[in-house]
Amino acid sequence: MAQLCQIHPENPQARLIDQAVEVLKRGGLIVYPTDSAYALGCRIGDKLALDRIRALRQLDKNHNFTLVCKDLSELATYARVNNAAYRIIKSHTPGPYTFILDATAEVPRRLMHPKRKTIGLRVPQNTIVQALLTSLGEPLMTSSLIMPGDTLPLTDPYDIRELLEHQVELIIDGGFCGFDPTTVIDLTGDSPLVLREGCGSIAAFV
Repeated sequence: MAQLCQIHPENPQARLIDQAVEVLKRGGLIVYPTDSAYALGCRIGDKLALDRIRALRQLDKNHNFTLVCKDLSELATYARVNNAAYRIIKSHTPGPYTFILDATAEVPRRLMHPKRKTIGLRVPQNTIVQALLTSLGEPLMTSSLIMPGDTLPLTDPYDIRELLEHQVELIIDGGFCGFDPTTVIDLTGDSPLVLREGCGSIAAFV
């Protein structure tokens, strides 16, 4: 049964953050709050946990997974970012945006789009996520918590536990996040392309 852990959204308890990171390091799958909605997360190189996310969400091989990074300093490690793309990302992070970029060799192939070799990257403005990333010391492999047949993410930690209590190891209750997923912007072309309008404003991209 999944553990439900209540973490303060503004002052995360270090002990509980470290416990969540230990779950990740043991290969566990967690549900955690972001600045848009709740998400599923695992370690970047954990193939089994990634397969569990695919099965849980019924995702096909063309799904773009996202790496949640602590700050912009990690972007160049995992994505090829030209000057124009960097300026766009810098002006919209931290925040509720996912940017699709060409992946570097540091990204496991199973996380990339199989044909385009792209990866989603985001830097969230959420104190709990920032604490998790600091303690973990690497990005989180993540996917929005949108169940098969649904169009909106799950929002209530207790509903999430009731639904997923045998499919994840830990659910972090960090309070209400919202109903909208991130806004997804493709930066691999000559100009930004809005792939999904979500929590973040698209005014700068249209």
